[in-house]
This record gives sequence, C-alpha cells and structure tokens, in this order.
Amino acid sequence: MLVSGTGSNLRAILDATASPDFPAVVAAVATNRTTCPGLAVARAADLPTRSFPASTFSGDLEARDQAVASWLLSEGVSLLALAGYDRILTRPLLRAFPGRILNLHNSLLPAFAGTMHAVQEALNHGVKLTGCTVHLVDEDYLDGGPIVMQAAVPVEDNDTVETLLQRIHEQEWQLFPRAIALLARGELRVEGRRVFRAGRGQ
Repeated sequence: MLVSGTGSNLRAILDATASPDFPAVVAAVATNRTTCPGLAVARAADLPTRSFPASTFSGDLEARDQAVASWLLSEGVSLLALAGYDRILTRPLLRAFPGRILNLHNSLLPAFAGTMHAVQEALNHGVKLTGCTVHLVDEDYLDGGPIVMQAAVPVEDNDTVETLLQRIHEQEWQLFPRAIALLARGELRVEGRRVFRAGRGQ
C-alpha cells in the first residue's frame, strides 16, 4: 500500500485481511512523507515500511518511483493499493504493476477528479450527492482509470468537510477491501473504460 495520511483505510484493509478467506495480505507499506501517521499503523501490524520523500531524490519523481517500485517488488508485492496517497504516480511505478493498481478517491468520479480537496469542492458546488470511487490507475488520465466500484453518500444541509468526510470514510472502509479482493481473485474484466465482474455483464 501507498499512504500519505492517517492510515484509516490501511486499518480497514488490515481488518479485512484478518479473515481467513480474504485473498490477499498487506506485504509492505510505503509513503512519500517521513512523518506520515499511517506508518505507525503499519509498524503496529509489524509490516515492512519505508519512506520515499522526493527531496531524497533531488525532486526527480521518476527516480523516486523507480526506487519505490524496486522496494515493493523486493517485498513480494503484486498488487498496489493507493489509500490517500497524495502524489501522482510516474511511469516506473505504473509499469511495474500494469493493471494491478487501485486508487481510492473521495468523490463520485469523474466529478472532482485531480484534487486532494474533493470533499471541499463538493460542498462548494452544492452537490446533493457525493461519495467515493475505487478505480484502476492508468497512464492516460489522472483519477480517470476504469471505475471498479462506487458508493454514494448524501450531502446534508449542515455538513462540514469534516462531517461529510467522516461518512465518506465509512463507505471507503467497506468498499476498498472489496475491490482489492476482486482484483486479487482475478474477478475483474476490463473492456475499454468499463469494468465487469468475471462471468457477469456483457
């Protein structure tokens, strides 16, 4: 997993992987921030962790992502989950895990793509419905890869960023482990920009 924040989705995924029938385990956790709170969650679970701040690589993001990819592969990682990771992936990471990277975004994509402030933007725009999206990451569009799963969250009249984000998080904690399980089991089929469950759909 790649994390930049508190690690709440990492906790949810760790809880899910505790089930004996879950098809994946968290093998390693990387971050772009040396002070990332999510690292404490990973270390408490006795997981391998490493920080890769861009400053270590003189701002060369491709060099940083190559180092991230090399480390993750050395830890046996085969599927990459981005949970609140606040950096755009470059080619070395994307090409190390083709079709095997899931991102979680706190809006109903394609609305409010390409921002770390999607909840604030949803409130600013006065939408009545927002939510979260899990999508496959590709090289073509930022927050625009094929959508795997979405969950809708109504916006209340008295919502703040904090109250709305909390309800979105509650959906994320259910949605992201389910999407990871589907990809890990090989149960996703991509046709163009559409994602189907294997054996379902067209």
